[in-house]
Amino acid sequence: MNNAGTSGGPVIVAKDLRKRYDDIQAVDGVSFEVYPGEVFGMLGPNGAGKTTTVEMLEGMRDPDSGVALINGIDVTREPMRVKKIIGVQLQANAFFDRLTLSELLKLFGTLYGHSVSPQDLLDRVDLGDRGKSQFKTLSGGQKQRFSIAAALVNEPVVMFLDEPSTGLDPQARRNMWDLIKGLQADGTTVMLTTHYMEEAEELCDRVAIVDSGRIAALDTPLALVDGLIETGFRNERPTREATLEDVFISMTGRALRDE
Repeated sequence: MNNAGTSGGPVIVAKDLRKRYDDIQAVDGVSFEVYPGEVFGMLGPNGAGKTTTVEMLEGMRDPDSGVALINGIDVTREPMRVKKIIGVQLQANAFFDRLTLSELLKLFGTLYGHSVSPQDLLDRVDLGDRGKSQFKTLSGGQKQRFSIAAALVNEPVVMFLDEPSTGLDPQARRNMWDLIKGLQADGTTVMLTTHYMEEAEELCDRVAIVDSGRIAALDTPLALVDGLIETGFRNERPTREATLEDVFISMTGRALRDE
């Protein structure tokens, strides 16, 4: 993780966003800003409102009230302009089974009006030798990586990743982390949701902890941990310099096991 600069204006603005479903207040006055080049994480239990918040920023759901801006563009008023400059990690059912990966990337590029190099995109996500494969033949980790390649066809200003490493084995998860770090190094702003606290600490410059539709805390991971310690909290579990996952990686290597 690097320290993203905040000298420029925010590329994502959420201001008092609210969304209700019948008697459930899913999002209840959420406000935050994300700056260019940041990896910003949204953490929270299931039903906390993080997915609804992200969907409002993507233009997938209209807020009941509040303002969502991407690169200065009002998402509610100009959703198509916003969709042209963001990348969204697609789910498996978004891909046509009979097309090859290269054909899929060309198709998505055409939809955006972009001329793309499928090979360059596949190389970027470590799938350079899979251009003639069909999506359905890929492993779980490969599918996750290809969904990111597909989201890169329009050279997005912001990438939205929804639990990008869920279900992946340790090697594939570490590879996904490297991929996200690479996106940030290329200047892309990344907003992700995750249930893995280690992932948030590894990747995110700042995180928002969401609960019951509201932001309970927002800061750097280190500052949030330090703030808890200052309250007198003491971890009763022994802490060590390595984790069991580190042992696993050490024993089995970092190389992907996609076959």
